[in-house]
Formats: sequence, structure tokens, C-alpha cells
Amino acid sequence: MSIQSTIQSKLPSLPPASARVGMAIIADPSRVLNHTISELAQLCKTSDPSVVRFCQAIGFSGYAGLRLALATELGREGAAAEEHPAPQFGGDLNPGSTLAETVARIRFTETMGIEETTRNLDLAVLEQAVTAVSAARRINLYGVGSGTVVAEDLRYKLFRIGLTVNAFPNVDNALMGASLMGPEDVAIAFSHGGETASVVDFLRMAKARGATTLVITNVADSAAAKIAALHLLTVVRETPFRAGAMASRISQLAVVDCLFVGIAQQCFDGAVNALEVTHQAVRGPGNTDRA
Repeated sequence: MSIQSTIQSKLPSLPPASARVGMAIIADPSRVLNHTISELAQLCKTSDPSVVRFCQAIGFSGYAGLRLALATELGREGAAAEEHPAPQFGGDLNPGSTLAETVARIRFTETMGIEETTRNLDLAVLEQAVTAVSAARRINLYGVGSGTVVAEDLRYKLFRIGLTVNAFPNVDNALMGASLMGPEDVAIAFSHGGETASVVDFLRMAKARGATTLVITNVADSAAAKIAALHLLTVVRETPFRAGAMASRISQLAVVDCLFVGIAQQCFDGAVNALEVTHQAVRGPGNTDRA
């Protein structure tokens, strides 16, 4: 995972002083290269030890290690930008952008989100999730906002291969569904930040009933990730204009596709048969307009 994406994913769980350092670096990564530790601490209204603690929180022993690694990363991204001109990954949109610039920025942000997400996907956890869903009596899905779109996408895919699956449109239905779950069931939630109260409640309820719980989120230290037995991480850098929110949805869909294909491979014959049967059911005799 890139340093900038690591910082983005850690921000919600950092203490205020460290979070200010992280936000300053996300806003302008070159600050680390151009400022001493004391200058960065002063800019962030904190102390040198707080900057060191921030460095340790994202996996470095100190400021020197962060500077070296970030210089390498920025150099690599700069070279890529020269070869394939595109907006800065994670950069914001603005009213003055042309339509062509907007399209290029969205393409770059979403492509990088998918690339970093799939490259860093924990395959051991993915395999556990595939095994659990494949054997589940029932799968309950829940997400809020753009997470509802992702939940419905997975519901449709699993439904097409013959699995018993529900995607709930609101928290009341989600909690009722979770309250009826048992050890043979799987609950899957979608939350970019992992702190949405209704998502956490859904996972907590399902876990209390003995169901296997999985969350797809961007933040490993989030409340949802701590409750769920399994978590699969997206890697997306948010932006004030929420171009990152679009990328987070696309990255979650990429994880869903990996999960679905793994499940279909595990029950290959049944999945292929179900796809063919449902395809024929939609087409109907002599009808080629649907399916």
C-alpha cells in the first residue's frame, strides 16, 4: 500500500495531534521533503515527539524513514504522470476544470483505487470469506449510502447462482434480519470509514447470534473492522469533492467481484447450472429481448 493511502486509511483512528500531521501531508506530501521535523511540527501546531509518533503509527521508526520512503513514492508517481499525464491521485475537483480534465481525474482516481485495492487484498481473508459464504445457509448484506449499491450488486450475483441472500434497504430491516441469523449464516456489511453506527449495530447483532461476520471497509482500525470476524480492505484516498467516494464504491465493487468469482469457482457446477437456468427463465420461450 502506498504511504499516502496508508495515511488516509489511518486518519480516523489517529489522535488529534497525529491526525493534524497526517492531514497536512495528505494535503501536500512534498511538505515532508521540504520541511524539517520541527518545521512540520510547528506547521501542524504540535511537537517533534508527536510527529515521531505519527511516523510510527504508519509503520516507520521515525521522520527520516518517512522522508526517504515518501520521496521515492512521489518520484515514482511523478515519473508515471510524465509518461501518462493525469491528475494527481487523490486530488480534488474544482469548478474551473474542463470536462476532459474531470473525466481524466475520475479515470485516474478510480483506476488507482482498484489497482491498490486488489494489489493489497488479503488473499487468506478472502479465501476464508469465500469458504464461509459458499457454505452459508443464508447471507445477509447491509450498507448505507453508496454501500447499498454495492450490497445490491453482490445480492444479485449471489442470487443468480442459487444462494439464499438478502440485501436490506434500511437499518430496521437489517437488524431484524441479523436477529434471526445463526451459526450457519454470514453477514456482510459495507462501510468505507467503518464507523457508521447502523453498520456496526448490524454486525454486532449478527455476531451475537453466532453468524460469521465480514466487513468491506477502507479502515482496518475502524469499529466495524474490530467487530467483524473478517475484514477485506479497500485502498482509496478520499477528497473534499468526494471523487474518492466514487472511487471507494468502485473499489468495493472490485472486492465484491473477487469474492463472487471465488464463490462461483468453489461451487462451479452448481453456479454454472444456476446461471444457465436463470438466463433461460428471463429469456422465456422465443424471447430474445431480455437477459
